[in-house]
Amino acid sequence: MRKTIITAMMSAAVLLSGCGIYGKYQRPEVNLKGIMRDATLAAGTPATADTASFGNLPWRQVFTDPHLQSLIQQGIDHNVNMQNAALNVKMVEAQLTAAKLAFVPQFTFTPQAAASSWDFGKAVQTYSMPVNASWVIDLFGNLLNQKRSAQMTLLATKDYQLVVKTRVISGIANLYYTLLMLDRQLEIVNEMTLLTKNTWDVMKMQMELGRYRSTSVQSAEAAHYKVLAQAEDMKRQIRETENALSVLVGQPAQVIARGKLSDQSLPTEFATGVELQLLANRADVHYAEMTLASCFYDVNAARSRFYPKITISGNGAYTNNGRGMPVNPGKILASAVGSLVQPIFMNGQLKAGLVAAKARYEQAYNNWQNAIIQAGSEVSNALVRYNANAAKSELDAHQVKVLRMNVEHTQMLVSESSSTYLEVIQAQSSLLNAEISQVTDDFNKMQAVVSLYQALGGGTR
Repeated sequence: MRKTIITAMMSAAVLLSGCGIYGKYQRPEVNLKGIMRDATLAAGTPATADTASFGNLPWRQVFTDPHLQSLIQQGIDHNVNMQNAALNVKMVEAQLTAAKLAFVPQFTFTPQAAASSWDFGKAVQTYSMPVNASWVIDLFGNLLNQKRSAQMTLLATKDYQLVVKTRVISGIANLYYTLLMLDRQLEIVNEMTLLTKNTWDVMKMQMELGRYRSTSVQSAEAAHYKVLAQAEDMKRQIRETENALSVLVGQPAQVIARGKLSDQSLPTEFATGVELQLLANRADVHYAEMTLASCFYDVNAARSRFYPKITISGNGAYTNNGRGMPVNPGKILASAVGSLVQPIFMNGQLKAGLVAAKARYEQAYNNWQNAIIQAGSEVSNALVRYNANAAKSELDAHQVKVLRMNVEHTQMLVSESSSTYLEVIQAQSSLLNAEISQVTDDFNKMQAVVSLYQALGGGTR
């Protein structure tokens, strides 16, 4: 009889496996056509090269400045978002443990004692020390799919932790390079301050000799104060950037130790690729897929709720309360029972639950597809930004070289009264703008490297 029951149960399990209850997640097809464009090719042309080598670099090999490395490590250790992401992983790990323990029988121990008397007679004492056990047989995969869903959720939560880590690293690097850019721009402005002051002094001397009018001297003075005001604005930006970076690394606002913009060394050769493998380190893409897998198992679990729930329970007790009369000493009492609950009419709840689970799966698939497209777009944008700013920086360098010569010549002409004050001020202003623009383009190029690092998933950690 027992063999017959076991055989029947195994046969039922085999038959039900074709109903999608026990199926394992398989990656569905996803559209990868043209998800990335090579910034060096014609518009709309898909990329063909591979940049996986850069995408697999650990952050310490990308950001080699020792001051920056120290800040990044401090941010990883103390950033609030990083700490909360780690706590999320702990919570989901606890949920997975609970899902695994659902397969284990439950035991409860509920000792009881009572005393009673009839018509103020001698008290009769009874006692019972029962142990109850209950075991749900997961014949139809409900607990199995819940456990698998929890496993996928844990993987997704760990992916999100990596997403946060990559964002923290990129944010610290961007703010650090912003500080270096502002430092260099402040140096340029301070150099221009000395130059405009010298021009102002020369013009005053020339005015005393009758070679320039007072209006020319006033224009030179105004130009000098304009540069001074620009320096004060940059000092404010430096202080605000230091404060923002301090918060990001989890410390009170303070001065940030740092190097120089000219000493930075970042990768310079990049190309794109078209395979999903290129985005293998994108934790957000993997997070979206693990969420999809979790929803897949939720659909299986919703299907399994249409089938019977089999529970085996038993209890054993050491008691002196037997056959209605106290017995001393006590004796062992044991019993066992099996039950089967088959849903028949649940007011449409089971069907509605399945429909909702399928809809969540479709949403998760759409989010996964969109995450891949978004990732490819971010890689393309980072490459376009890098190439554009690299080209602009070269042009700015030529422009700065020409404008420096122009400033030198106009200064010589000032002493000879052969140049107007407008030519002098215009030459100095153009040089200042060109030098600031070159530093900005160099910074944008570095920022593009940071963006590419983040777009490719933050390397191998």
